[in-house]
Amino acid sequence: MYEVFVNEHPIILISELKKEDSFKYFLLENVDLPKVIKELNNGKIDAAYLYHPNKEKLLKKFKSKLNVVLAAGGVVKNKKGEILFIFRNGKWDLAKGKLDKNESIPEAAIREVEEETGVKNLKLESFFKTTYHIFKRNGQYKLKETHWFYMKTSYSGKLIPQEEEGITQVCWKGAEEIKQALTNSYANIEKLFKEIEVPAE
Repeated sequence: MYEVFVNEHPIILISELKKEDSFKYFLLENVDLPKVIKELNNGKIDAAYLYHPNKEKLLKKFKSKLNVVLAAGGVVKNKKGEILFIFRNGKWDLAKGKLDKNESIPEAAIREVEEETGVKNLKLESFFKTTYHIFKRNGQYKLKETHWFYMKTSYSGKLIPQEEEGITQVCWKGAEEIKQALTNSYANIEKLFKEIEVPAE
C-alpha cells in the first residue's frame, strides 16, 4: 500500500480488495486521474483508492500516469535533539528540494537543507522514508517523490532562511513546539512525525 497526498487528501494505492471494504475504489489501469484529483481537491471525496492486482507493479503503474519530480530533504537534529523546521507559504515544513542534474539523492538532500536553512556541518545518518504528493505546475499535475534522510549537525550558528524560495523562518523545535507546528503543516509531514522520535522536553 502507498499513500499519495493531494493537499490533505490521500490517494491510496492498493493491490488487495476485501469483502468488508466499504470505500469507493477505482481501477488503476483505466482511472481518469485528473478527475479523481479534482474530486479530492473540491471535497467531493475524502480519499481515493486505486486498485491494481500486482503489488510489484502498483507504484510503477501509478507513476507512469504523471510526470515525476524527484526531491530530497532532511529530518535534521542538533546536539539538543531538536528538529530543524522551515516556514514557507504559511505552513511549517522540513527543508527539501528538487535534484539538480547529475546529482545523487543524498547529495541533493544535504545541499537543499544547507541552502534553505544556512545550517552547516550536516552529517547524513540514514535513509528514512519516501513520501509522495501531487501538485499542479503550468496547468499540469505532477508527482513529487521526496526521499527523506536523518541528519545530525553540531552547527549552532545563525539560521538563514532562503527568501528567494519563499522561506521566511528557520528554527529548531523541541517536542511541544513540534506538536504546535504540526497543527499548521502538511499531511505528508504530519505522517512523517508519527515515525520520528521527538526529543522529550
